[in-house]
Amino acid sequence: MATKNSSVTEFILAGLTNQPGLQIPLFFLFLCFYVVTVVGNLGLITLIGLNSHLHTPMYFFLFNLSLIDLCYSTTITPKMLMSFVSKKNIILHTGCMTQLFFFCFFVVSECFILSAMAYDRYVAICKPLLYTVTMSPQVCFLLLLGVYLTGFSGAMAHMGSIVSLTFCADNLVNHFMCDILPLLELSCNSTYVNELVVYIVAIGVGMPVVTIFISYGLILSNILYIRSTEGRSKAFSTCSSHIIVVSLFFGSGSFMYLKPPSILPLDQGKVFSLFYTIVLPMLNPLIYSLRNKDVKVALRKTLRRKRFF
Repeated sequence: MATKNSSVTEFILAGLTNQPGLQIPLFFLFLCFYVVTVVGNLGLITLIGLNSHLHTPMYFFLFNLSLIDLCYSTTITPKMLMSFVSKKNIILHTGCMTQLFFFCFFVVSECFILSAMAYDRYVAICKPLLYTVTMSPQVCFLLLLGVYLTGFSGAMAHMGSIVSLTFCADNLVNHFMCDILPLLELSCNSTYVNELVVYIVAIGVGMPVVTIFISYGLILSNILYIRSTEGRSKAFSTCSSHIIVVSLFFGSGSFMYLKPPSILPLDQGKVFSLFYTIVLPMLNPLIYSLRNKDVKVALRKTLRRKRFF
């Protein structure tokens, strides 16, 4: 039994399930998910990098979304896969804190990159004549810098909060990763301040949600004024993929972090966190590529080029 958080040298991750019969099937299932995630996101990053007609603000942000998803999934999935094949899934204290930092960094960054993408769509549809000036390379770079600085700030806030805890309970983390709420359960001192930090950061992350709602509210009102059916359908198609991703990401995340533990126990919370940490990074490249004509054209061109070499 530890009396100081510095004396806790390792944690044991409980994993997704303790049923032996499910371990191997789940290992192969999530291994497939991870392979699809890596191939899908790396494929989208490569396509955008190789095709000059995709070097636009929209695909600049999509490139970074894929990069975030790839790193995000790599922070969580390999360690989770180990829990299915090892008898005791141990993670060192420093490893746990490192995983927590990068998890928070990529989650907050994804929230704000989705917001930047919504703003880009708003300018493209509602102010097309000013699009080149409004979404200049300098503006895109500053928006991206803001995304990563906010991600870093959110991660540091959570890290500072968790590092200050004293762990004197069992070192078994009831999760498949080092997440904030399961670690708070292990603290033997008051977690009021830590929970307050969670809510403050969550409210800060709510800013992108407001931006997204305002952007799509203005986009929708603008689309209704488009007379041609073809013009309306084209405007809707450029936004539909983003709306699906935003709904899935913020919907699953809010259930995990904005519901009291009494309403959503951690065991059920695992399912929601599984969705936005493992499943969504896999779905994002599929959603954007299957519903996007430009990406399909770029893929065909790239495959044609490879055939001639």
